Amino acid sequence: MKSYLQNFKYELAGQEGQPKLVFLHGVMGSGANWRKITSLLQGRFQILTFDQRGHGRSFKPKSGYAPEDYALDLKLILEELGWSRVILVGHSMGGRNAIEFAHKFPEMLSALIVEDIGPQGNPVAMQKTIDLVNMVPVPFRDKNAAKEYLTHDFVEKLAGRENAKILGQYFYTNIETQADGTADWRFAKDAILTSLTAGHFSSRWEAIRDLAMPTLFIRGETSEEFPKEEFEQVLKANSNITGVEIKGAGHWVHSDQPQEFTRVLLHFLHERLGF
Repeated sequence: MKSYLQNFKYELAGQEGQPKLVFLHGVMGSGANWRKITSLLQGRFQILTFDQRGHGRSFKPKSGYAPEDYALDLKLILEELGWSRVILVGHSMGGRNAIEFAHKFPEMLSALIVEDIGPQGNPVAMQKTIDLVNMVPVPFRDKNAAKEYLTHDFVEKLAGRENAKILGQYFYTNIETQADGTADWRFAKDAILTSLTAGHFSSRWEAIRDLAMPTLFIRGETSEEFPKEEFEQVLKANSNITGVEIKGAGHWVHSDQPQEFTRVLLHFLHERLGF
């Protein structure tokens, strides 16, 4: 009988017997996005990272891209690993999926850390991301053509946008060579678009108010995806939630400020769980 875990590209780090720590990447990302952070933590935890469905090298079904689907994936993965209780960290879409997991399976969490995403649907941010993905004229002739477009033409089209170069580089990391030599997305484009719409058209305030485990929300100081007003509303919604805003960081807090992100995470776990 095929295991469910075989559907996913995953990595385990750290030592058995240590507290279990799971990271969920954002839309168009992969488990590899967390390597800088996990390298700083694997001496204290046993860590799971994986490409979520539709992303990276994991399976790409034609449907099933709502937060509920991602949350069920994680439950089945943890059951197969024999991990009954974990600390869950999620960034962006992964944070939304983590909130859903915490809402549906609270008995499996010791703590929840949500990075730069709130419970409020944001159709404007969703549409901006969809427009950016649709700007990329895949498939390319080859990876060199993809690199040329994403590091020059794409950046020029986004002239004036502060993170244009970073965004172009990030998109390029999501391009891979196909069997016929052309270059296309390493994720399933339809899955990405469905994930965006499913996440942004629904509010999760009820889930926020019901969180019973120690919960930390981390916001990047200059983030547009998680407005400060919404961040402050989250902190008022539930006494189990604490929050930290990290200076010098945008939406990708753990990439912009990895040392500070790790310090904040460890301080929270020490204060709330005694780790």
